[in-house]
Amino acid sequence: MADDTVTAAVVPDIVLDGAAHGALTLRAASVRGDSHRYLDEARQDSVMTAHLGEKGAGELLAVAVADGVGSQPLSHLGSHHACRTALWSLGVDAQEVYEALAAGREDLFAEQAERATGCVADRLAGRAAREGLDPVVYSTTLRVLLVPLDPDVRTRGLITVGDGGTALLRDGVWDLAPGEGGPAEDEDRMIDTRTAALPPTRTATTRLVDTRPGDVLVVSTDGFSSPLAGEPEMRGFLAGAWGGGAPEPADFLWQFQYRVKSYDDDRTAAVLWEGRR
Repeated sequence: MADDTVTAAVVPDIVLDGAAHGALTLRAASVRGDSHRYLDEARQDSVMTAHLGEKGAGELLAVAVADGVGSQPLSHLGSHHACRTALWSLGVDAQEVYEALAAGREDLFAEQAERATGCVADRLAGRAAREGLDPVVYSTTLRVLLVPLDPDVRTRGLITVGDGGTALLRDGVWDLAPGEGGPAEDEDRMIDTRTAALPPTRTATTRLVDTRPGDVLVVSTDGFSSPLAGEPEMRGFLAGAWGGGAPEPADFLWQFQYRVKSYDDDRTAAVLWEGRR
């Protein structure tokens, strides 16, 4: 890569992951955008998945996506460490997180989220201090989805710092703001380029979303959420591709890279299929 940051050379162009737990199927991908490929720059987005909690006692499927702020030279490291640290912190408190979701207690869930994002901010700031850097060089957004593996618990927890998107596909119709009572397939959604970011910001926004069998829940960086919100053809293509059930990983990656003119940023998302028992 032309980027003179040594760590940029070891960031893969594409990451693909997945998991299956009972009726739940997860697919996740992070793809370097055409603009970064053209300029020989590292992919600044990150994605990580994890199985949290003790077996048989409050287990959680967790996924984190992050978008390193493009103007900052080490944001590709910031996004990676934000995902890793957030999932580690939530894993330490996995039983409490599970209990908050099982009870539908957003207040308790918000406390766990604040601890996790505070831990991320502290770790990134500490790393910067050891290297004599301004913590802002690691700036990154973060989104985390937490899903109880107990099939009787239908509440999913979302933790958000900065921009990106959450979407729900139900019966072939997209809702681009699930849990907020917003309109489905809103083609007039405003796209705001300003965003909060870790570590300067350490406060998270939380939301609980109740799903149904057959739903498809998506959490993503803005490289995916922006074209999904702005392009009806993309929503139609993915509704058809994903509405019938989870594809195989290779098929998912092909579908995920649906090309939309003028959208050339990194693209990262985790997609959860709620199977029918």
